[in-house]
Amino acid sequence: MNIFEARNIVKAYGDFIALNDVSVNIPEGCIYGLLGPNGAGKTTLIRIMNQILAPDQGELIFQNRNLRPDDVYKMGYLPEERGLYKKMKIGEQALYLAQLKGMSKHDALVKLKYWFERFEIQSWWNKKVEELSKGMAQKVQFIVTILHDPKFLIFDEPFSGFDPINATLMRDEIINLKANGATIILSTHNMASVEELCDNISLINKSKVVLQGEVSEIRNQNKPDIFEITFAGNPQTFQQQLNSKFELLEQKEIKGLHYARVKILHTSSDNELLSLLLPHVHVTSFNEVLPSMNDIFIKVVESSNLNN
Repeated sequence: MNIFEARNIVKAYGDFIALNDVSVNIPEGCIYGLLGPNGAGKTTLIRIMNQILAPDQGELIFQNRNLRPDDVYKMGYLPEERGLYKKMKIGEQALYLAQLKGMSKHDALVKLKYWFERFEIQSWWNKKVEELSKGMAQKVQFIVTILHDPKFLIFDEPFSGFDPINATLMRDEIINLKANGATIILSTHNMASVEELCDNISLINKSKVVLQGEVSEIRNQNKPDIFEITFAGNPQTFQQQLNSKFELLEQKEIKGLHYARVKILHTSSDNELLSLLLPHVHVTSFNEVLPSMNDIFIKVVESSNLNN
């Protein structure tokens, strides 16, 4: 079941088309990657989902009905442009923002105490935001975003400004949110995070969706049919077994073992390749090369640019 659907969204700023017939379906309980180059339209779509902007055309469906203004209380949004008041004390500001989301002062204080202890930032309560680093301020904004237990969350570049330790902390919290039933949209340029965290993605380029689906299926659909093989035996014998259905891309020796990269051509299979090799060399590993999301991102965006 989808928790959120954006159907045929169009948004223009004067003559500039920011979104052109964009449709996105967000399954409940997933982490959904919203990807694209700078200026592709991602931020506009996120602002429309949050009702900061209204679409010129299209429908927004939340929990199987039209999106309503009060649905903002069921959502959490961490924008890329952090929005804390620099001169205000952190605890006072977090309490104020929690109450804007509909929490009582008592409930907000209880939850804030829990999260400040969890992130080990109790001593920050009476500090001003301007005294914090970018990463420290982001921890505070992350807490405020999730404090009211929304089941639909949008994180725009959530790892920006974090060192590796705090980026790992944030990643673990996002995984915990999903485990506790939240649906998360993750807008990021970090393709390693997409591979690690996302179940589904939409890639937007020049105002249009150019790729969409499950991450595992997209990687399989874009695989280059290349296999990495390590073996013991004569490398010339290995090479001689390859017929016209296979192309040897690389061969070298690593710590006493021979390593090769072989591309399968035409309608051949990995089983056929193994059958040719096994009588002649001792295969110690045989692994298919899957493209990274970074490779797929670059390939699809470049192809889309050529077609426009």
